[in-house]
Amino acid sequence: MSSSPPASSRPSAPLHDLLLESAEVVRAVQAGRSMTDAIAQVPAEFRAGTQALSFHTMRHLGTARALRRLLVPRDPPEPLVDALLQVSLTLLLPAASAAGAAAAADSATPATTAATAATTSAPAVGTRLPDSSAPIYTSHTVVDQAVKAADSMRRLLPFKGLVNGCLRGFLRDPAGLLAQAAKTVEGRWNHPQWWVDKIRSAYPADWQQLLAAANVPAPLTLRVNRRRATREQVLAAFAAAGIAAEPSGSDGLALAQPRPVAQLPGYDQGWWSVQDAGAQLAVPLLAVRDGERVLDACAAPGGKTAHLLELADVSLTALDADGVRLQRVRENLERLDVRRPDTVLRRADAADLAEWWDGVPFDAVLADVPCTASGIVRRHPDIRWLRRADDVPRTVKLQTRIVDALWTTVAPGGRLLYVTCSIFPEENERQAAAFLTRHPDARRLDAPGQLLPVAMDTTPGAQRDGFFYALFAKAS
Repeated sequence: MSSSPPASSRPSAPLHDLLLESAEVVRAVQAGRSMTDAIAQVPAEFRAGTQALSFHTMRHLGTARALRRLLVPRDPPEPLVDALLQVSLTLLLPAASAAGAAAAADSATPATTAATAATTSAPAVGTRLPDSSAPIYTSHTVVDQAVKAADSMRRLLPFKGLVNGCLRGFLRDPAGLLAQAAKTVEGRWNHPQWWVDKIRSAYPADWQQLLAAANVPAPLTLRVNRRRATREQVLAAFAAAGIAAEPSGSDGLALAQPRPVAQLPGYDQGWWSVQDAGAQLAVPLLAVRDGERVLDACAAPGGKTAHLLELADVSLTALDADGVRLQRVRENLERLDVRRPDTVLRRADAADLAEWWDGVPFDAVLADVPCTASGIVRRHPDIRWLRRADDVPRTVKLQTRIVDALWTTVAPGGRLLYVTCSIFPEENERQAAAFLTRHPDARRLDAPGQLLPVAMDTTPGAQRDGFFYALFAKAS
């Protein structure tokens, strides 16, 4: 699972080039394409900087959209201009919020400051959240480089004045415009209206914190491969390299600052995998034992697949419907050196048993089913802009089809772990309850249920994404 780009002072490539590349990425996301795929098409020399700007923009896209509509009430004729304005406006937010915070601090008394801290449940729109990886530029630099970006592409030349006027218009009254933008749900919370409504309905006491936390960049969390190293060994190697990290969970560790994973000690030796702290709970819950026949039904990218092989000598079958993603599973197992001779990797639809199942039941089945991924938006901030409200019922139907088919493959006395990285109840607790209704031979065992994201804690080792776990045993 990928993490946010590492925090840095500023990307090394010229800003006007990065603004154009980031605008292309934002335009692709708004057209329905994943940010990961779009960034992969960026030239190598611009990729790191584009990733940093694109992640920041996705986290503040609602505010940027609202501001652009205020500053340019009509839609720009060129979609790339619209995206360029949105990226540039998000880069002006840190300076604007810092100025506003300073002004507020100058005018506030100790009593009003304390009262504000006690009653505010989420950061004000535009403020830099804890551990923000936002690149910092002066306002003058952003405006100058945005205009230069428009000047560098023939089809954008007619919009140089529009870009200049829009950005300077924001700088003339940032506080007033941000206040107007915050009157819209999308502009205030940087999530689509339907998403905000769903979170507010499901979590009336926590909805504001959940939405705000989704904009806090996630730490880089690793899981130590017990077959290759100990956590103490990895921590010592990191310390020797000047890399700050702390324990997380039973086998994990979290870095104080994200770094390129291939440059970390132990990568080539297979000492660890990248895996969120919440995801690391899955395999221990399934409690696989030596000699068991185990199925990982939706395996890619392979973090849980490897974890199964690290914790026990099992006969493992791993499925995924995507051949490219299945290749990532294969590569991960090879780097970690945990694949056994009887490990089977197969491209198949888990719900189509005739396509892959030989009829021999499994002692344990890991059903990490497709979901909306609403629990990992701080790690993949484009998800909220890619999803639509009707994706939820459609995903629920797919989950039902998969888990019902997989239950057929569970041996009497065996167990199935249902997993999602979602926080929408329809995909989680309601799905688990419906499963029990459909399958009277299923008994629910102890499992955490809904785990909400923990992101506002400043300690990386205490943070995690949002997951759901339900464990079922089949009657003997």
